[in-house]
Amino acid sequence: MTKQTSSKRLLSLDILRGITIAGMILVNNPGSWSNAYAPLRHAEWNGLTPTDLVFPFFMFIMGISTYISLRKYSFKPSKDAIIKILRRFVVIFAIGLAMGWFSRLCYGTVSRVTGDEHMPFLAAVIDSANNFESMRILGVLPRLAISYCVASLIAIYVNHKHLLWIISCILISYALMLLFGNGYEFSEENIINIVDRAVLGVKHMYTDVVGGVRLTFDPEGFLSTLPSIAHVLLGVYAGEKIMNTTSNDKKIQFLFITGAILTFSGFLLSYGFPINKKIWSPTFVLTTCGLASTLLALLIWIIDIKGYNKWCTFFQVFGVNPLYLFVQSGVLATLFGAIRWANSDGGYTTIHGFLYNDLMKSMVGDPYFASLLYSILFILINWIVGYYLFKKKIYIKI
Repeated sequence: MTKQTSSKRLLSLDILRGITIAGMILVNNPGSWSNAYAPLRHAEWNGLTPTDLVFPFFMFIMGISTYISLRKYSFKPSKDAIIKILRRFVVIFAIGLAMGWFSRLCYGTVSRVTGDEHMPFLAAVIDSANNFESMRILGVLPRLAISYCVASLIAIYVNHKHLLWIISCILISYALMLLFGNGYEFSEENIINIVDRAVLGVKHMYTDVVGGVRLTFDPEGFLSTLPSIAHVLLGVYAGEKIMNTTSNDKKIQFLFITGAILTFSGFLLSYGFPINKKIWSPTFVLTTCGLASTLLALLIWIIDIKGYNKWCTFFQVFGVNPLYLFVQSGVLATLFGAIRWANSDGGYTTIHGFLYNDLMKSMVGDPYFASLLYSILFILINWIVGYYLFKKKIYIKI
């Protein structure tokens, strides 16, 4: 944790990063998954919704931030650079594992205490803590960790004039794997599922439901992390271009043109290679990187050229402490769902249940709007903590 008194951060980048973190918290924490508005849900399989944009947008921004971070090492594989990259990889990956373990600990303890077992609290905690045998290994933070690590090592070991070739080779190779390996089928014969089961094991994977079919299929699995590395490298490439350009007009020109090319290419190729977040298809990479590039160009124009920045504080709070606030939101979501007490009906209610069912639904009636209100309230709760850190100029870094 560091306390800073001045900063030369790129405000537009902080704002876009903040928008994505706020978006992640919004879509990950509805009042009810069954009553979430359609734009606030992931596409079931092929397709793209606004919700599908927040994670890839963050990864694109992470690529830009990676370029900025590695500039001080002159993109040379020095001892300090390698240690920093590996340390961040280990810490982010470990935090991801810890969040999954903590969730299973909390829900497992509550289930054992209040369920049919009626175990003593301490015994329930000890029993629930030993959940490693079936703990999911990969997820959002582990994917970020792996993609960041590999992309960073490429950035310091490989001449940057080869970046586009490396990105192209990764995406084309992955596209061929999907094409000849049933990659667009939600089935056990999918090459992604075959590799993930072999590497991770079924007990350590996510279970998904598509079209009423329930299957062990990890949307942040091992093989589908390959194109996410290309995703971050596209951010590194964009970071190099915009950070080495002094004119904001030329920055947004590059970002708009790049965004248009990538978005158009992604949608055009989607006729043969569908856009699909759960397999992180090459067209998903192209389209979302293109849209992220376009949005960043728009923000640079609004904030840095036109100077319209009075609205930025809300998102800047999330943008300057993104990892901490994302982790905080996950911990609070677990606690809100796990902490429970007996109600008048002889059952139990939770903090989440009280806020959504007893407060929001009774206030507005419409369960969909109540679900949205709960998400907004949850964002504000996290924002309050972030705002305190922001006002104190405290930036929690790895």
